[in-house]
Amino acid sequence: MEQIPLDIQLRALPDAPGVYQFYDLDHRILYVGKAKNLKKRVSSYFTKTHANGKTRVMVKKIRTIKHIVVSTESDALLLENNLIKEHKPRYNVLLKDDKSYPWICLKKERFPRLFPTRRVIRDGSEYFGPYTSMKTVRTLLDLIKSVYPLRTCNYDLSEAKVQAGKYKVCLEYHLGNCKGPCEGLQSLEDYEKQIEDIRQIVKGNFRSSLNYFKGQMKLLAAEMRFEEAQAVKDKIDILENYQVKTTIVNPKISDVDVFSIISDNAYAYVNFLQIAHGSIIRSHTMEIKKKLDEEDADLLQLAIIDMRKRFHASSRELYLPFALEVGEGLKITVPKSGDKRRILELSQRNAKFYRQERFNQLRIIDPDRHTNRIMAQMKKDLRLSAEPRHIECFDNSNIQGTNPVAACVVFKDGKPSKKEYRHYNIKTVTGPDDFASMEEVVFRRYKRLLNEDGPLPQLVVIDGGKGQLSSALKSLEVLGLRGTVAIVGIAKRLEEIYFPEDPVPLYLDKRSESLKIIQQLRNEAHRFGITLHRNKRSKAAVSSALEGIDGVGEKTATRLLKHFKSVKRIREASVNHLTEVVGESKAKTIYKALHA
Repeated sequence: MEQIPLDIQLRALPDAPGVYQFYDLDHRILYVGKAKNLKKRVSSYFTKTHANGKTRVMVKKIRTIKHIVVSTESDALLLENNLIKEHKPRYNVLLKDDKSYPWICLKKERFPRLFPTRRVIRDGSEYFGPYTSMKTVRTLLDLIKSVYPLRTCNYDLSEAKVQAGKYKVCLEYHLGNCKGPCEGLQSLEDYEKQIEDIRQIVKGNFRSSLNYFKGQMKLLAAEMRFEEAQAVKDKIDILENYQVKTTIVNPKISDVDVFSIISDNAYAYVNFLQIAHGSIIRSHTMEIKKKLDEEDADLLQLAIIDMRKRFHASSRELYLPFALEVGEGLKITVPKSGDKRRILELSQRNAKFYRQERFNQLRIIDPDRHTNRIMAQMKKDLRLSAEPRHIECFDNSNIQGTNPVAACVVFKDGKPSKKEYRHYNIKTVTGPDDFASMEEVVFRRYKRLLNEDGPLPQLVVIDGGKGQLSSALKSLEVLGLRGTVAIVGIAKRLEEIYFPEDPVPLYLDKRSESLKIIQQLRNEAHRFGITLHRNKRSKAAVSSALEGIDGVGEKTATRLLKHFKSVKRIREASVNHLTEVVGESKAKTIYKALHA
């Protein structure tokens, strides 16, 4: 792939939270960072002077910018940490030391302790996280300790030492925060049952604990031990009111590959999210050029096989937008709702952002390819026999039948060709008759083009519904252009597209580029027509104000307007000033009439 200039890459970045990655000329990763707004944050590296010498050196080395869009800032924070640990970029100094985001450690020992830590030690202990802040960790630990009494001491509670009576209970036991396993007052089996429930709570699963406490509460209430039952109920309330999301995705979702696809007439974009231990560890989007208008299912199938091989993905479960056969032993899930659906939607967002980024780059680098893609899409969307390289749009403009005019605007390759715009004064229609006016203007336009052997458009767009479209069609039939020139109407109410002799309108997606081009045509025709209409009304009003004065005709009125520019300035002029333009006699008459 050719090297895209940095300024174009910067302009294509989205205004969304996410993680960005800088690469050098040899495509080695330099830096991973997070941002509330990717475009603003990444652009700041290239617009301000950096005091730090290393930053200046890094910025000089940047050749490629990649990014991953996420839903929230917290997601960006955690994803940044995962990517730094994965790639170890040269310039990520702050996140490469031992101090990292906090975890909850369940120590591998007899009567395990539960405590916060920033260091992950490979000693067989269990670690949950990482969390976005120590405050979140402490809140979760407070919840657990308010429900389950656990030991906080660091004694070696081996069976031999406990039986030998080496330890004595501390203040925590007397406060009810510990059941005294150091003196053998709590069995290991009971303690492990608490630990298993805590594992589920940390993972976001409260069901086991809630079921246990609800059963205990009912038992205590049946035995008339209401104070103890109330204490258990308090624990149930704490658990039910507390919800925690510790990672980017639901912690239950682990070791899953997520694929999504979006496509247009020429290209498809496949996004791959790799999820392990509840966190996104990789995101990659592939652009596929269509050769033969292939189906999305075929393209996605090829992309899944290629990317799983390229990235050595070994997950046995895939989340896909639709069912596919991609290999034996793989579980295919098509999410419909909940966390799984949200993960698939996040993948689709990344694919859409990548696609838009490529469009923005191509619009600058290769405008012809961008134009070709839009023209091909319009041909497909509007069911045309040829690409609409030349489009003309008509609009009528009148107020209560006065000064009726019409406008014709011309687009070439999807862009306005203003030198070819035309205004029309309605000549054969009396009163506010939009249908007859449209019939006249379309006839005059294409009668002249035929007489002058001018180029005909591939598409005519009529601003209006079925009525205006039928009127325009009559003129094309009279001129023998029916079937030669494609014609559609666009109604303002629901932006529906009408075709000749088809009672059912076409509704294009509101984000469709084809609809945007048609809307731009319609708006431009309206703007151009209303400008002439206003000028015509203003001129008529000015002329009538002056020509209504005795002794002032059209030539005198024109001379005055040419000199003073407006009736207001004529009214403000002195008799002497008026005399210089029209003579003393007329000047006194005009001055007296305008100041009566």
